[in-house]
Amino acid sequence: MDRGKPGSKMHILSDANGLPLVVGLSAANVHDSEGLKPMVAGHQTRHDPHRGRHFKPQRLHADKAYDVPHLRKWLRGKRIGVRIARKGIESSERLGRRRWVIERTMSWLSGYRRLSPRYERDPRNYLAFLGLAAALCCYKRLIRLTT
Repeated sequence: MDRGKPGSKMHILSDANGLPLVVGLSAANVHDSEGLKPMVAGHQTRHDPHRGRHFKPQRLHADKAYDVPHLRKWLRGKRIGVRIARKGIESSERLGRRRWVIERTMSWLSGYRRLSPRYERDPRNYLAFLGLAAALCCYKRLIRLTT
């Protein structure tokens, strides 16, 4: 967290393959951990009426910025497995087997010209372009899988 830093941060919740499920935006001087609850709460679970079950996230993989005790407790209360790197224990040099997936998703989204340098002054417009870029990433993956 940098108190005087201008700009914004992208928050992305993706699946195991890197497809963006939920995108969000916050000020650059807000800590990363404050964006986790709205992202998880914004993710809608699917309901299968034939089997009578809900499909919800099973595990959450995150980096050291999200290693906050109240977030771990909140996620366990929602019955979501917590795989968050521990501060002072795990090295940040290696991204791990799962962490590179979100880095690749961030790279896909920052590849769109309107997103990498932020041209939009209104955060609602920037969030709309971020959502559009996420939808385009999903569309491109769908086209690749069906052809």
